[in-house]
Amino acid sequence: MAEIKDPENTIVMELKTGTVIIELLPEVAPKHVERMKELARSGAYDGVVFHRVIDGFMAQTGDVAHGNADKGLNLRMAGTGGSDLPDLPAEFSSLPHDRGTLGAARSANPDSANSQFFINFSDNHFLNGQYTVYGRVIEGMEHVDAIARGEPPANPDKMISVRVAADAA
Repeated sequence: MAEIKDPENTIVMELKTGTVIIELLPEVAPKHVERMKELARSGAYDGVVFHRVIDGFMAQTGDVAHGNADKGLNLRMAGTGGSDLPDLPAEFSSLPHDRGTLGAARSANPDSANSQFFINFSDNHFLNGQYTVYGRVIEGMEHVDAIARGEPPANPDKMISVRVAADAA
């Protein structure tokens, strides 16, 4: 298992194929990191599907309003919603969108990120400076690579559980 340096800023995501460990970057995007931890701690991400998965690009998830496979999935609406919390202001940085980085999904409005996020399958530097980077996969990228493709996938994979490592006692 990867060395977890800061359990309070590490996410443990369970997928059907295994565990993905994500190091959050509070020094880069503190509001996005706090939102992810808040939603993880409330269980909001548990059962939420990857509704937009593009081979060679990224896997998007986090629509807690429409994308929950365990509580009433609406694949036609998945990707259009967020949480009941207010949208977040952009926290752009010089960090590149490299393979394994976590980015905040949003609408055309830079300050519209809420609960949705994506994990880059490859270096997607054309996104640099346009989407907030707030984490990176430090272990289990092979499980991200195994997520079913599609927009939406015919049989979407879901996040079984998403936890803050500090809470997994």
